[in-house]
Amino acid sequence: MRITFVLPGTGLSGGTRVLAIYAERLHRRGHVVNVVSHPWRKRTLLRKLISLLRGRGWPKKVEREPSFFDGLAMPHRVLQSDRPVTDSDVPDADVVIATWWKTAESVSKLSPLKGAKVYFIQHYELFDYTPHKRVKATWRLPLYKITIAKWLAELAKQEYGDRKVWLVPNSVDTNQFYALPRSRQLQPTVGLLYSTTKWKGVDVSLKAFELAAKRVPELRLIAFGAEPVAEWLPLPAGASFHYRPAQESIRDLYASCDVWLCASYSEGFGLPLLEAMACRCPVVSTNAGGPADFIQSGYNGYIVPVGNAEALAGRLVDVLALDEAKWRAMSDAALRTATRYTWDDATDLLEAALGDVIRDARHT
Repeated sequence: MRITFVLPGTGLSGGTRVLAIYAERLHRRGHVVNVVSHPWRKRTLLRKLISLLRGRGWPKKVEREPSFFDGLAMPHRVLQSDRPVTDSDVPDADVVIATWWKTAESVSKLSPLKGAKVYFIQHYELFDYTPHKRVKATWRLPLYKITIAKWLAELAKQEYGDRKVWLVPNSVDTNQFYALPRSRQLQPTVGLLYSTTKWKGVDVSLKAFELAAKRVPELRLIAFGAEPVAEWLPLPAGASFHYRPAQESIRDLYASCDVWLCASYSEGFGLPLLEAMACRCPVVSTNAGGPADFIQSGYNGYIVPVGNAEALAGRLVDVLALDEAKWRAMSDAALRTATRYTWDDATDLLEAALGDVIRDARHT
């Protein structure tokens, strides 16, 4: 197959990691893969002022960030400006894949020569910084939908009337994320992914940690993230923060925790949670969409209502209060969950879905 991915940009987000994994694996399988992306965007003066007015402070100057697409073998064209993708930007292909609401707008207008048009959906992108009417309109475009989580597939069917949506869940790279059988930490430790993005709910996570720390003596926090700690969203005293850690060291961060915490208001999938599980770390998360597909309360962690810091704290304490044998059982269950379905399995499903799409497009 000749396959083109159209990205809004590249970086170190979980969604970008997923796309890079698929692009590389499809390339290895002999498919002709091309990538087209918008340029890395610096913050405009308006966005900086919005950040300040919302209490997030004046953003620090950041050079072009690294990307999961750096060093990959397939051709990658980066547009010179942030504009709609046109036919001249995209090679003729069998299938062209939009990966974000704005790229869906562009892909929908491409010539049929560019391939069957697919919308690879990793989230319902109704964020505080996106135009909701335009985002919803992209779900109504005549694009084939492939998505990564059950809640997104159900949304497409129930809210937008799609008769068929291909479900291709994410996996985790167990060559990168793994840990030997281990005991609990000598000092009780909670981990989390730090972000100032509102819907990531880190403020709720920190409140839950504060409440749990009142019940668990000497409770420690480990966090990492792709942005520096903001003055308006500080970590508690004594917390250990790792800014853009080397990819090969992230597994050690996961493995140094007794429980991983997520308080997101919405997650398309929640890949870091599965990565933590691959490193034998139970997870306590809000019922934010994707995590419900792989977290079973009492088995490999706990799911609690969105926005409920008290419930999160209670479940953190529950995990931390387990005796050694029961904690090891939950840790082992987390590992089994993360390893029961591989990226090879996921690529098989994506490959089959793209084949279905191409055949259907040729007969319509």
